[in-house]
Amino acid sequence: MAAVPHHIAIVMDGNGRWATRRFLPRAAGHKKGMDALRACVRHCGERGVKVLTVFAFSSENWSRPADEVSSLMDLLGVALAREVPLLSKEGVRVHFVGDRASLSDKVRAGLAQAEAATAGNDRLTFNVCFNYGGRWDIAQAATRLATEGEAITETSLKRVMALAHVPDPDLVIRTGGERRLSNFLLWQAAYSELYFSDKLWPEFDEAALDEALADYASRERRFGKTSEQVSSTAVA
Repeated sequence: MAAVPHHIAIVMDGNGRWATRRFLPRAAGHKKGMDALRACVRHCGERGVKVLTVFAFSSENWSRPADEVSSLMDLLGVALAREVPLLSKEGVRVHFVGDRASLSDKVRAGLAQAEAATAGNDRLTFNVCFNYGGRWDIAQAATRLATEGEAITETSLKRVMALAHVPDPDLVIRTGGERRLSNFLLWQAAYSELYFSDKLWPEFDEAALDEALADYASRERRFGKTSEQVSSTAVA
């Protein structure tokens, strides 16, 4: 039986659909999604989760309508100014994970400032995947090793992946009714438990998180072993 996951990763899907169903602009859905994320961070901390990683903006999201991309960038600015100080007070350490090369100098400076401001916190590590893609992550790690003249192995790749500072996720949650990873943590999710919720992200509340945790707790994680081997190890 699995206990509370040490690391939860979430694909926060459904903000746009939540807004469309209410005849609101998609930007309103993203703002509502920010409220859901704020609550989720708090709930995870209360449940004893030590690492939370969320897919905030994928490398593919640049192809969305320009006004939606612009609103997402504006929302990031608001989050950096308003949310980071609150997170810091709650003992949350913030990491931004992704390709920063294509971001503006102002955005890059904001991300670095948020990380520095929360660097001393240890209650919960909060990874925000922004301009991130799983394939990009593997490629950048391989490129780095090749540049350094180091052999590319599973061990060396793991050391230079974008989330090398935390253990791989125990549980990956996706909201919005879709059943795929969408280029999220392709390397790190190799042995993660997957949980799919039909709730749109703005609707994913404390009760929904508890349902996901209960489902996770009912599973047996074998990592390639048999049930008998897992049971004998647990007894030992």
